[in-house]
Amino acid sequence: MSTPKTLSGDDSIKTWLEHPVGGPILRDLLAQAGQDADVMRPVQRLAIKRLIKLSKGQFSQEMVDQLVARAAAGDVPTGAADAAAQAPASAPATTGAGAEAGAADTAASIERPEWVERLDQGRFAGKTVIVTGAGSGIGRATASRVTREGGRVIAVDVSQERLDDFAAEHAGAEIVTLVADITDDAKVAEIVAAAGDRIDGLANIAGIMDDMTPIGELTDAVWQRVFSVNVDGTMKLMRAVVPAMVARGTGSIVNTASEAALRGSAAGVAYTASKHAVVGLTKSTAFMYGPSGLRVNAVAPGATITNIEAKFASPLGAERVQLAMTILPDAAEAEALAASITFLLSDDGVNINGVVLASDGGWSAA
Repeated sequence: MSTPKTLSGDDSIKTWLEHPVGGPILRDLLAQAGQDADVMRPVQRLAIKRLIKLSKGQFSQEMVDQLVARAAAGDVPTGAADAAAQAPASAPATTGAGAEAGAADTAASIERPEWVERLDQGRFAGKTVIVTGAGSGIGRATASRVTREGGRVIAVDVSQERLDDFAAEHAGAEIVTLVADITDDAKVAEIVAAAGDRIDGLANIAGIMDDMTPIGELTDAVWQRVFSVNVDGTMKLMRAVVPAMVARGTGSIVNTASEAALRGSAAGVAYTASKHAVVGLTKSTAFMYGPSGLRVNAVAPGATITNIEAKFASPLGAERVQLAMTILPDAAEAEALAASITFLLSDDGVNINGVVLASDGGWSAA
């Protein structure tokens, strides 16, 4: 009988959960917090130490160290070892459908390498890019990547605290922070003024989720709020930056659509309609201003680890959307979406105009 591997903070959550010692320990920890292992499925490919940052303080370095120490000591919770010992051993599948299932199990058990961000230090050198929602999530990851690749960033968010934290993380970089509501015309004018005469790129990332209600239960307040931010705010910033881009004969705009812009089963009616509208804004502007040197594209994220929380105000909405999410791929980190967005923002996206890039781990292919 082989000795199980020694676990560390660099091992994936999936590896921990499948480990004969680490699995019971981690499940016990989750149970103490009122959770089960299913809560980890969207992030199972990440190293367990990544939970320190993602959990925003709920999962500390000390907790990781304790998990590693307990796993090394074989400190399996009482009852967990007995349950594992009593579980029937499964016979290996060798023929027919069983062989196919065995092959699938083998493929599923292979540890996939974790994606590593690779920077092009000069990709945005000399360029000014406006990034909304820059205080957290995809917006922050995008602003960070543009900054680290040499760009000047106009970082826009509704939270001064988040912007200050972002700027402190990139001390010495060319960052202008601006607290602004993108639905406010005066604030949009401030954003453009902060950028100056040269605006090379706009990443429209700020957005809000709805409450998953179908149209029969939709309130005017939810509809108006979602459209105000996701559609009106996106439109206002596009409208504001186009003149400067046209004057220079170049510019790149990347809007944030969503998986909900590609299908009807990813959110409530307000969010879904708003993201379909973002696609319309993208394609129309790409068509109108392509000859003027502008490129206008959208990224459609799938499941992504951000601070935008989905709330279910409708039993019907919860039932239908959660059913559709049974085929959801693993959630991506915000940095993976930033890679897609900055590709389209940069000159690497030359000759790509009017495209909605599904950056969803293959969800839209299902």
